[in-house]
Amino acid sequence: MNVDRLLHARWIIPVEPADTVLEDHTLVIRDDLIHDLLPTAEAREQYSADTVYELGNHVLIPGLVNCHTHAAMSLFRGLADDLPLMQWLNDHIWPAESRWVNEDFVRDGTRLAVAEMIAGGTTCFNDMYFFPDHTADAAIEAGIRACVGLILIDFPTAWAKNAQEYIDKGEAVHDKYRHSPLIRTAFAPHAPYTVSDEPLSRISVLAEELDLPVHMHVHESEDEIRQSMETFGKRPLERLHDLDLLSQRLLAVHMTCLTDSDIELVARYGVNVVHCPQSNLKLASGFCPVARLLAAGINTTLGTDGAASNNDLDMLGEMNTAALLAKGVAGDPTAMPAMQALRMATLDGARALGMNEQIGSLEIGKQPDMVAVDLERIATQPLYDPLSQLVYSASHDQVSHVWVAGKLLYDHGDYTTLNPDEILERCHAWADHIRGQ
Repeated sequence: MNVDRLLHARWIIPVEPADTVLEDHTLVIRDDLIHDLLPTAEAREQYSADTVYELGNHVLIPGLVNCHTHAAMSLFRGLADDLPLMQWLNDHIWPAESRWVNEDFVRDGTRLAVAEMIAGGTTCFNDMYFFPDHTADAAIEAGIRACVGLILIDFPTAWAKNAQEYIDKGEAVHDKYRHSPLIRTAFAPHAPYTVSDEPLSRISVLAEELDLPVHMHVHESEDEIRQSMETFGKRPLERLHDLDLLSQRLLAVHMTCLTDSDIELVARYGVNVVHCPQSNLKLASGFCPVARLLAAGINTTLGTDGAASNNDLDMLGEMNTAALLAKGVAGDPTAMPAMQALRMATLDGARALGMNEQIGSLEIGKQPDMVAVDLERIATQPLYDPLSQLVYSASHDQVSHVWVAGKLLYDHGDYTTLNPDEILERCHAWADHIRGQ
């Protein structure tokens, strides 16, 4: 049978079925879907294709899903480091955003972020920022998937002046991209401490009506919880419960300060947790109790946060940090095995975004979002277990190929849809502006 593409790989980790590492297997692409997955010897007998990839030293995995980004903030990378969260926000980031953020900033910053993410194996990102239509356009231009956040915050910004305008503009963005094959949308109220009750209640109703996720920072720090107790007399999760926002739609980001009661509440309503270990460590925001969340059956995913607080968008690095941190926090070296870290960065992320029927694992009938990682490098040799080497030893510069929906976006350092020289030129221009104030 003649098919579109054949990928002969030394190893394939499909993520589903669980705990599966396939050696000398081939992925078969036909009509832009995964058509077959079988031993390479059999594939060479059964199939032919005009495009054949020989990945003899590579592990092929599903595309990585970055469940929490502020992509355009890549232009603020390194602007204000080594500061507590609220000082970082109040004294540096929010003033910089007030001065610099506009349509051009978001377009150029997102292009920079997308180029970094593609080179690191990310094929889908869940974003929260102003001018989400420009984020979506930059993603479409690059060929990467994005869930763009319909931002909501109480104070006026360059994007909107009040809650109603945020919501109206968000609904317009949703309508504009609702039929796009690459773009999804999610309501994105910033955080409990920046959005009041009335607009949050409105989001609860609209999310149900439009069948959209809700993407929100929740329980990011002890200071957030203290403010909530002083203002509302309840913890943020309790307040969100009273506003009917706890459900399988909610992606609660950070979740570093959790009691047993908080975890029980999250488990009861099927809330998704987005763990951002490197950003939380850098801002000293606390530790997400991942092992306890997993034990409670809570879908837990991974995100990098923005490059202004991480300071990169490297999901391979995030997997490594998440696995190591989970072990240290739990006091248990088995708290997060390598396969769990990979699943959090792929299928569990797709599930949180409602996309697990299309992406997140290399299964027949799914769309071929795939990443090839070259393990024939000094840092990943000798090789006894490709999965362990992927999570604990490999780095983003070992990503050799990235495909989204079967389209090759990255090939041994070369982009097929982006002009990195142009992206860097715009980045340097913004840095000169911001540096010069």
